[in-house]
Amino acid sequence: MKRSSAFRKYCMVAAAALLSVGAQAAEKVTVQLKWVPQAQFAGYYVAQAKGYYKAEGLDVTIKPGGPDISPVQVIAGKSADVIVNWMPDALAAREAGVPLVNIAQVFDKSGLMLTCKKSAGVSSPKDLKGKTLGVWYGGNEYPFLNWMSKLKLKPDTDIKILKQGFNVDPLLQNQAACISTMIYNEYWQVIDAGVKPADLTTFFYEKEGVASLEDGLYVLESNLKDKAFVAKMAKFLKASFKGWNDAVKNPAEAAKIVVSNDASGSATVEVQKRQMENVAKLISNANTPKIGYLDPAAYERTVKVLLAGGSSPVIKKDPGKDAMSHVVWDAAAALK
Repeated sequence: MKRSSAFRKYCMVAAAALLSVGAQAAEKVTVQLKWVPQAQFAGYYVAQAKGYYKAEGLDVTIKPGGPDISPVQVIAGKSADVIVNWMPDALAAREAGVPLVNIAQVFDKSGLMLTCKKSAGVSSPKDLKGKTLGVWYGGNEYPFLNWMSKLKLKPDTDIKILKQGFNVDPLLQNQAACISTMIYNEYWQVIDAGVKPADLTTFFYEKEGVASLEDGLYVLESNLKDKAFVAKMAKFLKASFKGWNDAVKNPAEAAKIVVSNDASGSATVEVQKRQMENVAKLISNANTPKIGYLDPAAYERTVKVLLAGGSSPVIKKDPGKDAMSHVVWDAAAALK
C-alpha cells in the first residue's frame, strides 16, 4: 500500500510538473491596437475570448490604443511584437527609419470617408474649395492630403484644415463643413446625434480613388529573419483569422465580447454590433482561405497613391516589395 501511495503521489507531482511546463511553454505575443477597444478589432478579441490563441500555444496580450498612443512608437520601443496600423503611417514610418513590414491585411477595403453637411454647400468635391474641413492627424491625415493634392486644393490657401479631435462635434456645431469619419464609427455618431442621412454628403476615399489600405498587421523587418518568430506569428495569424471569421459570421456575439473588453464601460452591444456589421463590409475575404492575404496589386496601388502627393507626398520613394511579406501568411496557411 505504501508503494502504491508513493506511486500515486509521484504521478500527481509529474502531472503538475507537466502542466507547469505546458504553461511556461506558451509563447507570449503582444499586439498593439490602433485605437480603443471596439469592433474594428473584434477578430483579435474574439480569438482571445474563444481560446483560439491558447489552442495555438500562445499567451496573447492585446494592448488598446488611444489618441496619445502611436503604434509605431510602441513597436519601435520593442513593447509590442505586432501592431495594427494603416499603411500610409506604416510606410511613412519606414521611410523615417522604423523598418515596418506588413505581414497580413485583414481589411482589404477602406472605411474612411469625409462627411459633410449639405447645408454647408457641399454636394461634390469641387464644393470643398473655401471650406473648413476636419482632418484627423497622427498618421490619419495622409489619405486626405493626397486627395486634396489630386483636387489641386492647397491647405491654408484653397481650404482650411481643422485638426479634428476624435469626435464629430465640429460638424454638429457647424465649426466645419466636413469632418473625417469611418463608415463603421463616426458616421453613425453623426446620425445618432439626430442628423438625417439625406442631409449629408459623403465622400468615400475608396470611390474617390485615393483610398489606402487600413488596419494591416506590421512587424519589424529584422524579426522576420528569426524562424522562431515567424513560426510564432504564423500561429498568431491562424488564430486571429479564425476570430475574424467568427466575428463576421456572428456580429452580435463579437459585439458582446468587445464590450466585455472595454474597461471604460462606454461601449454598448447595440453600437458595437452595428459597427461590426459595417466592419464586415471591409473584409471581402472573410471565411475564405484568402483572409488576411495582402494582394500585391492593392499594395502597389496604395504606394502609388502615397507617392502622388504633389509637393508633399506621404513617401518620397517607392519602398518596393521590402515593406510587405507573405512569409508569415504562407506559414499560417500551411498550419493544420
